[in-house]
Amino acid sequence: MNRRTVLAGAGSIGLASLAGCLGLAGLDTHESAPAGVEAGVREDTGYEQTGIEPIEITESFEVGPYSETITVTNYLTEHEKAVDMGPIGDARGAVFMLLTTPQVSIAGREFNPVEEMTTTELVELVEDNYDGIDDISHEEDETVTILDQETTMSRFTASAEFEGHPVDVSLHATEAVETESDLLVAIGVYPQRVRTVEESNVKDLAAGVVEDADESASTGGADDGDNDEEGDDDGSGDDATDDNETDEEDDDGLVSISSVR
Repeated sequence: MNRRTVLAGAGSIGLASLAGCLGLAGLDTHESAPAGVEAGVREDTGYEQTGIEPIEITESFEVGPYSETITVTNYLTEHEKAVDMGPIGDARGAVFMLLTTPQVSIAGREFNPVEEMTTTELVELVEDNYDGIDDISHEEDETVTILDQETTMSRFTASAEFEGHPVDVSLHATEAVETESDLLVAIGVYPQRVRTVEESNVKDLAAGVVEDADESASTGGADDGDNDEEGDDDGSGDDATDDNETDEEDDDGLVSISSVR
């Protein structure tokens, strides 16, 4: 599971509807702000903030005689924890991520489809764009509070791979909540063998979400060298761009979800 790519960019289901009105209205560029988790909660749960990545999606459309280009910049804030991965020992196989994506409203109408997506729809996007995950099955829903807003958090089970080894994982996803100007979704993934501890931790991390991430808290993770060898963690954000180019034709959503490898 590549810690950098549980959620990433590909697809543009709201962009087609944005074109033709946003560009002409001078609203053709939208950028969210990265969210984070309170330092005390990170410390209590054992998760480290390992990175904040901008995920930029740019699409051009022909609208009658006009050509419109819409750019949306999402942010992914990543947290990791080393847990028992069975035969391979302890490794950073528990991941908690926050995805922020801009609210895009005109005359009270929200164009970002993430606002109305259910957790099942979000996880289906994960499955569609996740190279090493399949057999996703919904288990249960519950209500959690994030940023003083009640929302649904769902737990799923899935089969995945970690460093070439099969691993059964639990996956938690929330429906979007609002920040001052963005939509925020939380995702947690960890091996099922550590669910008795990590399920509670994911809920605590969700409850500890804050709108403004502490960028100085990012550690870069313990496996940056491995990512560099794969060419996907050079600090330039190019891997998100490459994912966009690869999956551009999928047209799945303003927020794209790619892979944990």
